[in-house]
Amino acid sequence: MNPSESIPLRPAEPAPAFSDVVYGNVMSHFYRGELGRIMIWRQRLDVTTTWALTSTTTILTVAFSFRDVPHVIFFFSLIVVSMMLWIEARRYRFYDAYRARVRMLEAHFIMPVVMQNRDLLEGEWRKLVSQDLLVPAYKISRLEAVARRLKRNYALLYAVTLIAWVTKIILHAPPGNPIESVADFYDLMAVGRLPSWAVASSFSLTVAMIISMLIWLARRSDSEVQEFGERDRARWKI
Repeated sequence: MNPSESIPLRPAEPAPAFSDVVYGNVMSHFYRGELGRIMIWRQRLDVTTTWALTSTTTILTVAFSFRDVPHVIFFFSLIVVSMMLWIEARRYRFYDAYRARVRMLEAHFIMPVVMQNRDLLEGEWRKLVSQDLLVPAYKISRLEAVARRLKRNYALLYAVTLIAWVTKIILHAPPGNPIESVADFYDLMAVGRLPSWAVASSFSLTVAMIISMLIWLARRSDSEVQEFGERDRARWKI
């Protein structure tokens, strides 16, 4: 090869568009801090879910291990699960508020850095993040937080408790009073001075609450994480 001939070189990659080291360091530490914060709140959500699951499992074990245990014990199970749901919904509002900051940084700062495109940084995201740092605010209502946690975990716990309630009444019916009709089942729902209509009302109200909140959430709120449903998005693995 003639040494005088020039060797074609591959075009060099463009220089990084983000050269402010101080700004980049501050934003990276800010992102790391917010990510650690939402992980702490994520762990707190898991704790309340574990409490609800443990209490439900314990009540199920006791109810089916002893025939003499009245089926009204499942009413107290519903109360415990509802308390855990309310506490977890409150914690979820904090988790969602900090998660919104992380998503803002990922969508408007980290993604433009990865793409090396300053045009993607345009917008009011800096102002929104600054305002949220000065005056933190919830991003979802208390009702939506309850509905989201109900959809994620607690709907299954409620369903298991209600099914176990019905099963307890059928399996542990008095030997001299077998269940042969719906009327017999309704009569056996009474416990002591607690009439059948009160037990049936609490049962029906719980089912109606779960169904109505799930329907409301499906119509009003989007999912936290989108499924791989779009055709233009490849199913890639790392």
